[in-house]
Amino acid sequence: MRDRETGTWWQQITGKAIYGPLQGAALDLVLSDELTFGQWRTESPSGQVLAPVAKYTKEYDSNWEPDVAKLPVVISFPGTELKSRDVVIGLTIDGAARAYPWETFAKQSPVLDRVNGTPLLLVLGPDGKSFRVFLRRIDGHDAEFFLQANSSADPAAQNKDWTLLDTTTASQWNFQGCATSGPAQGKCLARIPALKDYWFDWRNYHPDTTVYKR
Repeated sequence: MRDRETGTWWQQITGKAIYGPLQGAALDLVLSDELTFGQWRTESPSGQVLAPVAKYTKEYDSNWEPDVAKLPVVISFPGTELKSRDVVIGLTIDGAARAYPWETFAKQSPVLDRVNGTPLLLVLGPDGKSFRVFLRRIDGHDAEFFLQANSSADPAAQNKDWTLLDTTTASQWNFQGCATSGPAQGKCLARIPALKDYWFDWRNYHPDTTVYKR
């Protein structure tokens, strides 16, 4: 990325200035979600959607990812345990990076892990596509969570009934990381920034990353 004010060049994935007057500076990371529209609308029914610029509507490509996936990657890491275009969830805790292969995560969700001593909770949303990462601490104490079974085949009911239970207070928690019933009702878990990315890209910018295995 290049800013107009100073002409400085910035890395997209890290937000660091790599060339120009501001070289060495870094942009602040803003916590964000990667959700399906259905999941977002369920949580934010009055939210607004950014409309395309009318005169450029025909130029937008609504399904570009399959074509991009056929192109060779710009850099690869042969000999590593993952393929270049394997999708991972990447996060860093106090300088320690870890990648969670999407397929492994999706099969095991919720995933309880610890990076640099920090207890983490990674959860797949009710839609089976959205995800979030939380600090699994309740009132300063580490907690474990598991998914409460839901047999409903109705997507709307699944979203409503999707529930996590913690083993510390036996409270029920929603996908936003907030307790909806039990002793912890009204409390919310702290969010952890995470990025859904291709392995080759994550590995390139985090050469010392570890890979989650379970």
